[in-house]
Amino acid sequence: MQILHIDSSINQEHSVTRQLSQEVVRQLTETGRYDSVVYRDVVKDAIHHLTAPVAAGFRPVPGKEVGGEALANEHQISRQVVDEFLASDTLVIGAPMYNFSVSSQLKAWLDRLAQPGKTFSYTAQGPVGLAGGKTVIIVSARGGFYFNTPLSEMDFQERYLRQFFAFLGIAQVEFIRAEGISKGEDVKQHEIAAAFTTIPLILNSLYP
Repeated sequence: MQILHIDSSINQEHSVTRQLSQEVVRQLTETGRYDSVVYRDVVKDAIHHLTAPVAAGFRPVPGKEVGGEALANEHQISRQVVDEFLASDTLVIGAPMYNFSVSSQLKAWLDRLAQPGKTFSYTAQGPVGLAGGKTVIIVSARGGFYFNTPLSEMDFQERYLRQFFAFLGIAQVEFIRAEGISKGEDVKQHEIAAAFTTIPLILNSLYP
């Protein structure tokens, strides 16, 4: 079995989600269930955002595809990204909230995953996800408090991620949250500690 570990915070060693996602992967590997971990840092090794020629490598787009070595490399990245995803049983994603949604770097990675015929299929009844059976664990960090608060309507981060993976056929999406990160150092450390405490609870519920 394989873990796919994605980090998407621009804060590098100061990142809360990087700390927590690393701990999730550590605890998962200690279960002995997994043979390998594939790691991708979409900030350090950024994936280019979609253009029509890039998207033409895996979906129909209007216009003529422009060739060249650079485009061939982009198509190779699209294949590699989706192959890593499909080969993995569990995804661990560090996903901070930026401006009420995900980082643009994470969005670029997600855009490469949505490949018709590989991760979803168009049918007469509508699109059907083809990537079911996986588990996604998302480490979510936010400057404010959004979960089950009046600000929840502004949360386009977790809602988007849950719906995106549901579109690909994945129903098992769990969140480990560290909120209030911008509310002062005491609040920040309290919330990070609470998130670390949540990790074994989530993992035990997934793998009793």
